[in-house]
Amino acid sequence: MNPVLDKTVQADLVVPEKKTRCRNPVYAPGGGGINVSRAINKLGGKSTALFAAGGETGEKIQQLLKEEGVDYKVIDSGKNSRENLMVNDNKTGNLYRFVMPGNEMKEEVWKNVLDAIYNFSPKPDYLIASGSLPPGVPDDFYARVAKHARENDIRMVIDASGPPLRKALKEKLFLIKPNLREIKEILNKKSIDGMDLEDSVKEILGKEYCAVLIVSLGAKGALFASRDNDVEYIVPPVMPVKSAVGAGDSMIAGMMMGCVNGLWPEQAIRYGVAAGTAATMTSGTELCKKEDVEKIYDWLTTKDNKG
Repeated sequence: MNPVLDKTVQADLVVPEKKTRCRNPVYAPGGGGINVSRAINKLGGKSTALFAAGGETGEKIQQLLKEEGVDYKVIDSGKNSRENLMVNDNKTGNLYRFVMPGNEMKEEVWKNVLDAIYNFSPKPDYLIASGSLPPGVPDDFYARVAKHARENDIRMVIDASGPPLRKALKEKLFLIKPNLREIKEILNKKSIDGMDLEDSVKEILGKEYCAVLIVSLGAKGALFASRDNDVEYIVPPVMPVKSAVGAGDSMIAGMMMGCVNGLWPEQAIRYGVAAGTAATMTSGTELCKKEDVEKIYDWLTTKDNKG
């Protein structure tokens, strides 16, 4: 719902109040759902990225998706889509990310997106809602999508936060991927730490908000839990990190590929962790590489077989 044109540039050093001379701009289409579709495409799968975009920026996003071979359906937003800027400080190794909120979206536009979802053919097996909502889109937007998914036997996956996530939970989702802060918000608790995590996850599952819950733990991998399986931690190998951009979206893409390839649930989660880890090994907004994903996945499954 809030697509973006990501621009990544290089700089020798970022210093306050001085000109930062940038070079080698690289453009990529972005936003949660778009990145999930891009990662699925990199892993050899097929999906349709559905988004609202407009203006020259929206046209550039579409051009880049075509170049990557990602299938998409766009709703004209009537306004120029947003741009984000990422600056690599080559001296310190720091990455600076400047994220824009997006333009106000008219009611007519977000309702056109809903109509496109409701009338999408053929009916999908999975529907993934990832990312923030732009100004003007009501907090119950994802809940409306989730209600449609539940009534049509579509497995709904949401990677979002705040009121849009909390309202969607009432529709009994298939999978969510909250972090510690979002778990705290879901359960209306003042604080949650690592020692509380397992009990909190079980509490969410007990409320039947979702069938499966994944908590990304950064370099430590992920926690996986479902109503049919006990809590499990999947810890990837330590790999060189270049950028964490798109790691969560790559994780979801890997899990979805695992689902459609018959690996659900335990092995699909491992494939997702492998994809998320592989994404951190690439620069900027490049996302995961299939060869890296396969190597990490093989390591995870071999480690399991060795007990």
